[in-house]
Amino acid sequence: QVQLVESGGGLVQAGGSLRLSCAPSGRTLAYYHMAWFRQAPGKEREFVAAISRTGVSTNYGDPVKGRFTISRDNAKNSVWLQMNSLKPEDTAVYYCAATIRTSAYYYTKTYDYWGQGTQVTVSS
Repeated sequence: QVQLVESGGGLVQAGGSLRLSCAPSGRTLAYYHMAWFRQAPGKEREFVAAISRTGVSTNYGDPVKGRFTISRDNAKNSVWLQMNSLKPEDTAVYYCAATIRTSAYYYTKTYDYWGQGTQVTVSS
């Protein structure tokens, strides 16, 4: 079992930045491909970004391309999501997720482990 813990959410003005962190409890992240998803009230959970086990490959959802960056350091057992140029429509609960599968990185059912989420609120 992998327990994921997110941190770094908060309230920020439009145009600002936040950095989310994800760390596991009990296991090393090096075995897993990692991703961030988000869910706004009344909406389905949405793919934000994914990174391969080694960090060589990254992918982003269209709404965040060019503004968000996913990264990881397996030695520090952590994954981050740097969010710049934030917009009110980025407001959501952000979830960290882990999987050993290599397909469909954008699909929620690919991921076996999820964190509890961290709230990001962007004011206009």
